Amino acid sequence: MSFPSGRFIQHMQSFLALLVTIAMLSVSAAGQGNETVSTLRLPLAGAARAANVPAGYVITPFGYFHSSCVEVLKAGEHLLPDHRIQRADGSIEASAATCAYSHFTPTGTPVNATVSQKSKTNTATSPEVNGWVENSNVTTGSPSSSYGALVARWTVPPHPLAEDGQVLFFFPGLEDINETQSILQPVLGLYGGQWTIASWNCCLSGIVVSSPAVNVEPGDRIYGSMTNTCGTGTSSCAMWNVLSVDLSTGQSTALANTPSDGQVFNWAFGGVLEAYYVVRCDDYPPDRSITFEDVTLFDQNLRRVHDPAWSSGAGSGITPDCRYGASAEPRRVNLRY
Repeated sequence: MSFPSGRFIQHMQSFLALLVTIAMLSVSAAGQGNETVSTLRLPLAGAARAANVPAGYVITPFGYFHSSCVEVLKAGEHLLPDHRIQRADGSIEASAATCAYSHFTPTGTPVNATVSQKSKTNTATSPEVNGWVENSNVTTGSPSSSYGALVARWTVPPHPLAEDGQVLFFFPGLEDINETQSILQPVLGLYGGQWTIASWNCCLSGIVVSSPAVNVEPGDRIYGSMTNTCGTGTSSCAMWNVLSVDLSTGQSTALANTPSDGQVFNWAFGGVLEAYYVVRCDDYPPDRSITFEDVTLFDQNLRRVHDPAWSSGAGSGITPDCRYGASAEPRRVNLRY
């Protein structure tokens, strides 16, 4: 019989403390309003959207979705296992069982929302200018073996020197490599000239679910985690917590007990850059790289994976050519642009 390491116990204690912070923030938001919660709407796909994407769609960290299929939870709200929404006052409201519209990949390929979505190609290379530009990823090596948690820290970059309506997303994430229905992501995003953090579960039955976006500023330290709520040894945990925290201000935003719909999260991403509408390299932050630090994976027995074999890659043939590159060490992922 093995016991969790001291590092894991320390991590879980920190996670529980952060959940207490979330609860306190939710109470504050319900009573007085949380001024740091962003009022920004998700960016509509404009004239520069990928071919075949109609008007009325929004950009998410998983492609283009009709605005009626994007559910942004408010403070204190939760997505239940049957996909209904529990409001902050305890009332329960039905959500759309499935999205009535097909969604589109970042390159404009339609995806039927009623069919389980196959994931991106199982390589680290993403040559599309709209979509995943670079990432580092690793799998458990077994379709029935799951990761139990993934955590990372990174710093909000400076604002880009140019403003061309670009949308940038930086995140770690967890997927099921065999039958991807959704991805769990604590996301740092830039749109409308404002950096924000939010926690995502995208896209159960074609529905995108996000926690409230919280405004953050360049230089802020961000913590993101995806953690199952089950005991050790569970490969297909029904509920997960996705947490995004601004460690510099103490503000946080979470999807608590968000459903997995039977997925086995055996595909981990230590760091991803997803970009839309980049027309020149100055549309990226001027420091030209971002590093995900303290990247820590735990297996389904909640034991730390000490030397994950990250596979790193960046898109080629992208215009503009911003010298994309990705590299990784066991606990560190660097993305260059």
